[in-house]
Amino acid sequence: MEFQELIGTRRSIRFFDPKRPVEQDKIQRILEACLIASCAVNAHWLRAIVVKRDDIPKAELEKLKNPVQAVVIELAPVHIYFYADLGVVNRVKGSRLRQLVDANIVASTHGWSTKFVDEVVYPMILKPMTESPQYPAMAAFDCGIAACQGLLMAFEQGLGACLTAFTAPIIGAITKPPADWFPLYQLNVGYSLESREAGGQRPRPPFEEQYFLGKYGNPFPRDPKVVEELKKSKMLQAPAPLPGRKEELRRLARQLNLPE
Repeated sequence: MEFQELIGTRRSIRFFDPKRPVEQDKIQRILEACLIASCAVNAHWLRAIVVKRDDIPKAELEKLKNPVQAVVIELAPVHIYFYADLGVVNRVKGSRLRQLVDANIVASTHGWSTKFVDEVVYPMILKPMTESPQYPAMAAFDCGIAACQGLLMAFEQGLGACLTAFTAPIIGAITKPPADWFPLYQLNVGYSLESREAGGQRPRPPFEEQYFLGKYGNPFPRDPKVVEELKKSKMLQAPAPLPGRKEELRRLARQLNLPE
């Protein structure tokens, strides 16, 4: 699938084939996509624990459910629990930045050297950053970039996926993550029972209300020609609701024995 079409085709899939397992190599590709994502100071905060739904005891799976994601986690054969490892920066103490210096990724032209990492970047920037109240949000932002690449990889492989919240203490009793791992989101993965269009692209706020040029209040100009180009590339697709969506939902409800 071409990249722009991949972005446009991604949906939050909520109807999975609960009996069709996901191949191990496809899960690995999702994680590989996460691993090579852009990452501030080469820290790699994102951690993931992959759990097959059927390996979660029934009683614990019931405890994990809440009103907005209960059906999703019941249907998805694979759960990928994402965490931010908040302790990593002070454990590695700049060593991953030194790797970038040694690999000629960051250069002396921009002031980089191993001495600069050891005497300035780690003690004066990174360590104080970890003591800031904003630190979890900064790490979570970085993790989101990596998780998004994994999400897109799922769709590239013909899978469906949906991010949901998860009840960290309950799944934590099973998966036993380290204490300094901050829980983020759960990526539910499986083979979609919904159509490729999945009801159309979801409603979004007006472009001009979201993005600005130069200063707040000055909307970034949205060029209609660019919009038309993105429609041709299938990044922008037909908006929801699509004809036949209600009928599709009824069919899925009956197929999965869910309330209509």
